[in-house]
Amino acid sequence: MPCVYRLSCARLEPGKSHPKMDSHTSADSRKQPSLVQMYTKIALVVSSYWVISISLVFINKYLLSSEDLKLDAPLFITFYQCVCSICICMLLGLLGSLFPSTFSFPALKFDYKISREILPLSIVFVGMITFNNLCLKYVGVAFYNIGRSLTTVFNVVLSYTVLKQSTSLPAVMCCAVIVIGFILGVNQEGNTGELSYMGVAFGIIASLCVSLNSIFTKKVLPAVEGNIWRLMFYNNINAAVLFFPIMLLKQELVTIYNFDKLYDVNFWAIMTVSGLFGFLIGFISGLQIKVTSPLTHNVSGTAKACVQTIIAVFHFNDVKTALWWLGNLCVLGGSAAYTNVRQKEMRAAHALEMKDKDVEAGKGSGTS
Repeated sequence: MPCVYRLSCARLEPGKSHPKMDSHTSADSRKQPSLVQMYTKIALVVSSYWVISISLVFINKYLLSSEDLKLDAPLFITFYQCVCSICICMLLGLLGSLFPSTFSFPALKFDYKISREILPLSIVFVGMITFNNLCLKYVGVAFYNIGRSLTTVFNVVLSYTVLKQSTSLPAVMCCAVIVIGFILGVNQEGNTGELSYMGVAFGIIASLCVSLNSIFTKKVLPAVEGNIWRLMFYNNINAAVLFFPIMLLKQELVTIYNFDKLYDVNFWAIMTVSGLFGFLIGFISGLQIKVTSPLTHNVSGTAKACVQTIIAVFHFNDVKTALWWLGNLCVLGGSAAYTNVRQKEMRAAHALEMKDKDVEAGKGSGTS
């Protein structure tokens, strides 16, 4: 290694640095983004997540229960959003094959075998997005977060009953706080006379489907070689096919045919924007996790839900009691605390695993 020797033995004048070292240092500094650039990127991604997520909720609320539209076709709206996601995936796949250096997107080719393997997840996915939208249709945006707040609780229940994984006492206590907040929120919403028990029921089922969706996603990911975009492509195709007979049974196609704004460009523009935002929320969620961490993503989602609730209260001129706000605080606080507890437990488990590996490595070196 003569180059290294000459560099280490080079005699430098006091106060001066080696020119080659300066060039390497400046090249590395140009490659790595500065702290300001990193924080700016994180701020842009997090703010984009907030804007897209909150906007999607308000757009869906307008489409589902607006007095201007008076369109009673929640399944068709969800079906159209799935079709939009399929078209966007196909467009990005085409651009990825034509311009691989510019668009990093996998080539998409439909395979019936893969579609069948994804089907169990798609059934749960249809239930999740359907009941999400039905919950939003029957409850206000301000109450929407409480209505769907039991996802964390169902995660714990399903982890124990399906995956046979136990949950620590601190995590269970966080879930208890969430349940208290849910009950308190439902009670206070009922006192205002604005509560829809059907909406609450749809919210509970939606929470269950969200938990099942995460479990089934892990099971079927190997079928698409772990590629989230391919999973989204197949999942939305299956969902669109599953929605069609249900729409026929609910006679929503007849409702759409008789809809007075069927040929209104503005209506279809809003529908398309909702489909675009539905696709973007999946992308921006993954990007937020990438530039921050899963814990920060969950905390960001909790903070976003709080801001969304406040915006909805002011936008719709709702009057809420102190106990109603306390219920929201319990739900949001319990969710944030649960995320923090699980993160600490995962770190502790990882540290213990690494310690065991080091001990085994030490034993192996000792015997050799």
